[in-house]
Amino acid sequence: MRRRPGLSARLRLTLSYAGFLAVAGALLLAVVWLFLLRYVPDNSQGLLGISPNRYLLVRTFGPAAAVAMLFLLVFGLAGGWILAGRMLAPLTRITQAARTAGDGSLSHRIRMEGRRDEFRELADAFDTMLEQLASHVAEQQRFAANASHELRTPLAVTQSLLDVARRDPTRDPAEVLGRLQEVNTRAIGLTEALLLLSRSDRGTFARADVDLSLLAEEAAEMLLPLAERRGTTLDVTGDVVRAHGSAELLARMVTNLVQNAVVHNLPAGGTVTVRTETRDGRSVLRVENTGPPLPPERVPTLVEPFQRGTERVRTDDHAGAGLGLALVHSIVRAHDGALDLAARPEGGLVVTVRLPGAP
Repeated sequence: MRRRPGLSARLRLTLSYAGFLAVAGALLLAVVWLFLLRYVPDNSQGLLGISPNRYLLVRTFGPAAAVAMLFLLVFGLAGGWILAGRMLAPLTRITQAARTAGDGSLSHRIRMEGRRDEFRELADAFDTMLEQLASHVAEQQRFAANASHELRTPLAVTQSLLDVARRDPTRDPAEVLGRLQEVNTRAIGLTEALLLLSRSDRGTFARADVDLSLLAEEAAEMLLPLAERRGTTLDVTGDVVRAHGSAELLARMVTNLVQNAVVHNLPAGGTVTVRTETRDGRSVLRVENTGPPLPPERVPTLVEPFQRGTERVRTDDHAGAGLGLALVHSIVRAHDGALDLAARPEGGLVVTVRLPGAP
């Protein structure tokens, strides 16, 4: 925004200090006149006739008062300029840091020393904001790079299949078309997941009362054939729990959690337990699965896009793009909820989702 030039804050503070001193001096002179000089008689003759009168006092006091006022004005301007500069020095550092950040450098920090005051609280808040922005930008850059890599993979596979089919006319077209359909299905699913992830990050969705227990039962029913093929026992228990949010996004969240628990439940023959309950006024969904042990330091990274707890699973029922828990985390965050991940000591993962209850 273009603004017209104006007086700087330092100059305004200086003029304020000088004006305050001038007004204070004028008030002192007024007090002297009202409560002292006005009671001195004009022509009073005291002992030996040398008692001063009001005329002599005014002539003697006037020039001295003018000099004092001039000194107060000069002292106010000089002292105000110095004091204003010292007071506004932290603000100058904050302004320079803001300009540096505006130029694209988010690594600079103010780190203002000294005891806490308004300027230092502002500097600390600005440093915290820069750290969050740098973390967000780095996350978005990683996401863009990983998304480009993941989307390039099915396109490269499609190109390879088409090249093979063109060089080998005797190849069975049904086989090529089947492979192309699988790759295309995976690319469509990945693109839809990325779009849904972006939508949940923006928080642009309608909210309504949603039954989490019903969503859990529907997800278990849909994924039951997958669990049976993998020899996994799927158990859904709990009470009727209502949350306030998007039915589509919450259904995708529950489905992703259950699918992730089934797919990563290795070796075959494990169990997946889904439980819904109300705790402390919040709707709670808990998904627990058996599986291989997870290092505790790796668990927090599972909510980042394209991170996988185990090796990628390349099957027809799961493409293993690494967006499942990232999408869950984004949906939970968009609903003002909390997502907790914990590794089971005997192997597997426990995922707990806490959402605001329906009003």
